[in-house]
Amino acid sequence: MNETAGPNVSRWHKIQKQLRNDWMLYALLLPVLIWYIVFCYLPMGGVTLAFREYRYDMGLWHSPWVAFEHFETMFKDAEFWRAFVNTLIFSLGKLVFHFPVPIIVAILLNEIRHPHVKKFFQTVFTFPHFISWVVLSGILINMFASNGIINQVLGQLGFDPVAPLMSLTAFRPFIWISNIWKEFGWDAIIYMAALTNIDPQLYEAASIDGANRLQKMLHVTWPGIRSTVCIMLILQIGGIMSGASFDQIFNLYSSPVYPVADIIDTYVYRQSFMVGTNFGYTTAIGLLKSVIGVVMIWAANKVTTKLGEDGLF
Repeated sequence: MNETAGPNVSRWHKIQKQLRNDWMLYALLLPVLIWYIVFCYLPMGGVTLAFREYRYDMGLWHSPWVAFEHFETMFKDAEFWRAFVNTLIFSLGKLVFHFPVPIIVAILLNEIRHPHVKKFFQTVFTFPHFISWVVLSGILINMFASNGIINQVLGQLGFDPVAPLMSLTAFRPFIWISNIWKEFGWDAIIYMAALTNIDPQLYEAASIDGANRLQKMLHVTWPGIRSTVCIMLILQIGGIMSGASFDQIFNLYSSPVYPVADIIDTYVYRQSFMVGTNFGYTTAIGLLKSVIGVVMIWAANKVTTKLGEDGLF
């Protein structure tokens, strides 16, 4: 009994000593922990709404249980499946077209030797991130409207007008391209931070061995950021059901493009605030998204570790 208690007491004394020595650091961490508890963990009790028929007069904890009725309704709803497929298409397109761009940009910026030129391009590339989708969507709508600047110029040149926001075939590429333009500079910051951890002596050794700049990128730069790329890829795959930006699509889509633009988040928004107030049904959809996200992030992490790279867990 004493033999097992000894190590536990010693471990507890070590924890107390660490808390006393670094109490200021833990005090700084406390507001973050409180924020996560209040806004992320306590609201998880609302997940039970997925199995209840919410009634205002009875409240969350006393509303009647309906078991899996909301899930049955969901799986029979054609509009839900349309939104589900559109979400996957937008997210996979973002993964294929957007994900590699910040990596390439970060590597190219790393090759710029003049610090002022590098900072200039980094600032230019990052600036669009700070424009909200509400503002940017208004600009894009005005530019590509029937009487917008783009169509006025095309009309003067004798070309037919374009309307990507009203086209079933052009809407998705327009979403992907505008998202890349807005976010690639900001996303590249993570990879540029990873590049700063590469030992400069590796580049010097490669130069002595006669490597050119392309060979340095392939054999020094890329291995140096590969683990970061794998982690970001895992997170991207894990968020595949939320990869389609609600703010972007909500502010740019309209009824003519609903068949290709309606995603799960916009569908939930309409079900919650426009069609009705069936919060149990929309909570069931959110729970399904979370379950799929957990499965995807576990699978992506498993594949990554099997390939010999560092995963999240």
